[in-house]
Amino acid sequence: MSRGLNKVMIIGHVGRDPEMRYTPSGRPVTSFSVATNRTWTSAEGERHEETEWFNVVAWGNLAEICNSHLNKGQQVYVEGRLQTRGWQDDSGKKHFRTELVANEMILLGERNNGFFESHSDADTSDDYAF
Repeated sequence: MSRGLNKVMIIGHVGRDPEMRYTPSGRPVTSFSVATNRTWTSAEGERHEETEWFNVVAWGNLAEICNSHLNKGQQVYVEGRLQTRGWQDDSGKKHFRTELVANEMILLGERNNGFFESHSDADTSDDYAF
């Protein structure tokens, strides 16, 4: 069987303040959104801009760091993998959500006076039981 690759790197702005919760076993998990922008010029010379939103989830030590260091509007680099999870609501309707499961986060922008602050967490998990 051949190996696959699932690696995502984004640079964007935090869309909402991070929210940290704990699993029943006491493991921290933090979620937040990041908006990335793309601009291009059409063949007719018109300028276009498109925003893509990413739902980000961080676990363990990285979850605690993201919760304490990130704020809405801050520029951030996030690296990780995409994961889609599904669930069924009370009415029986199926829902799916694709998230970027972070394993590295670097604070960018003016809030760090031009310095980069990097954080990573080798202990990422698929444990989504809150």
